Amino acid sequence: MRRRNKIYCFAWLLLFFFFLGNLCFAVVRAEAKRPKYLFKMASLAPDGSIWAQRFDEFAREVQEKSGGEVGFKVYAGGVMGDDRAMFRKMKIGQLQGAGFTMTGISEMVPDFRVMGIPYLFQSYAEVDEVWDKLMPFQVAAFAEQDMELIAMSEVGFIYTMSTYPISTLEDLKKSKSWAPDGDPLNLAFIEAVGVTPIPLSLPDVLVSLQTGMVNTVFNSYYGSIVLQWFTKVKYITDLPFGYAYGALVIDKKALVRLPESLQDIIKTAAQKYFSGKLKEDTRQTNTEALATLKANGIELVAADPAVVTVLSGLRDQIVAESVGKYFSPGIYKEMMTILENYRNARP
Repeated sequence: MRRRNKIYCFAWLLLFFFFLGNLCFAVVRAEAKRPKYLFKMASLAPDGSIWAQRFDEFAREVQEKSGGEVGFKVYAGGVMGDDRAMFRKMKIGQLQGAGFTMTGISEMVPDFRVMGIPYLFQSYAEVDEVWDKLMPFQVAAFAEQDMELIAMSEVGFIYTMSTYPISTLEDLKKSKSWAPDGDPLNLAFIEAVGVTPIPLSLPDVLVSLQTGMVNTVFNSYYGSIVLQWFTKVKYITDLPFGYAYGALVIDKKALVRLPESLQDIIKTAAQKYFSGKLKEDTRQTNTEALATLKANGIELVAADPAVVTVLSGLRDQIVAESVGKYFSPGIYKEMMTILENYRNARP
């Protein structure tokens, strides 16, 4: 009996060490798969949107080319809050980066809003020329806030969208118009038109359209579909209000922990997927989205030609008041020099 008990004890001991060994092996294997450098990133872009898709591709390429040393955990769809909340979480180390809207991040980096001046750009060719040459200045501006601007993200040209047709200035003055919260430039412009804007963060716009708090908003064709605003608006004024964009940013302290070779992998992939592929995607999807909007009964409304002249004059007035207040004189002068040189070189 004693011998049998010894055999049982020995068998159980072997079984224990077998399971312990497997457990240790599983832990080691999990640790091996865990990236050495993990970046927690957040964005307002909804899951499934072209912006979220490209970020997933960017993250996969970085992980692959870094040999698994760099990984990303992405919080999409605004689950980490609006731009302000994401920025605060970066500052306390809860996030190591984020995809910001131009409006939100410009509270921290005012010069970034300079390309958002209403009725400024006439084509994507102008946008590309200005952005390419202005990028080094923007990188420097973000660096002053301990952030690395690794890529621009594009929303595209945005349009006035409303529950009733807007073709004249008088039509616009009757609107209950949304303005992005924290965007003093566009707030000032809308007020100059004679409208009292209703500032709201991006996640609050759809509910405000549903309740009737606002009846006029501004978005790209594709953006209005992704955010479901198109379900509440009926008309789009066929005149671009302005150009909208964003920034993919990483906390500088988190980035410099990496060897330069890994930093280069991140920056190269960001340019490929955001400044390259995403730009192509947004322009194509905006074209396709317009067809979808029309198929859903949304009508394009031609703007009164006289409105363009008036709005351009108001833009110049607001810009004169904004230089040195909402963005620096240096960045504005640089942008306008690039734009004027480009336009003068065209036939």
